[in-house]
Amino acid sequence: MITVYGEGRGFRVVWLLEEMGLPYRLRPVDLIAGVENDTEFLAINPSGFIPALRDGEATMVESIAIMEYLIARHGPPPSDPASLAPAPDDLAFAPYQQFLHLGEAGLAASIYFVIVSRNLAPEAERDNWGARKALEVFESRLALVTRQLARAPYMAGERFTAADISVTYALELAQRSGSFVLAEPERAYVARTTARPGYQRAMDACQATKAWAARVAGAGGAG
Repeated sequence: MITVYGEGRGFRVVWLLEEMGLPYRLRPVDLIAGVENDTEFLAINPSGFIPALRDGEATMVESIAIMEYLIARHGPPPSDPASLAPAPDDLAFAPYQQFLHLGEAGLAASIYFVIVSRNLAPEAERDNWGARKALEVFESRLALVTRQLARAPYMAGERFTAADISVTYALELAQRSGSFVLAEPERAYVARTTARPGYQRAMDACQATKAWAARVAGAGGAG
């Protein structure tokens, strides 16, 4: 049985598993309470961050690496229309790879530092150079998403792939945290990807994520 440790970026992994129809167990990890005494989780990831994955004897961390592993290890061949990754000789493979990784390295990683600065730093330190630069990075990488959406409905072209899971997570993180207001093309894209049954099942599985989304919606949105 595949075990996913933690929500947060682990939502990407759960969503992918739902899209792939693979059985799994979601094991909560409470970062707010601290993981010092969570020996089961620390045995998987001594660094103490989420998500982590256990699949038989294999253990992994880093959401994008986990997604690539699951597709390669458990997914249908790229030639199968049900595959969530194009074949390397497909013209869609290059944008797929780019946006799969940009969703974390360019978008989620940069907006994370904006979020923690604005919400966790002492009041006098919230508007700092690092946070402003991180927001600039997010905006510049988002321009690549905007350009792609002017060309095609999804990050790799005409069909939904794991790259859309990666990017959608980052856009929802920015939006729900109140750190960024998406423009109409990005809002329409998020509405399209999150309407998928796999996303809805992932939300039902990830109760903390679902509760956060409900609080944001109840407050009238994040900006």
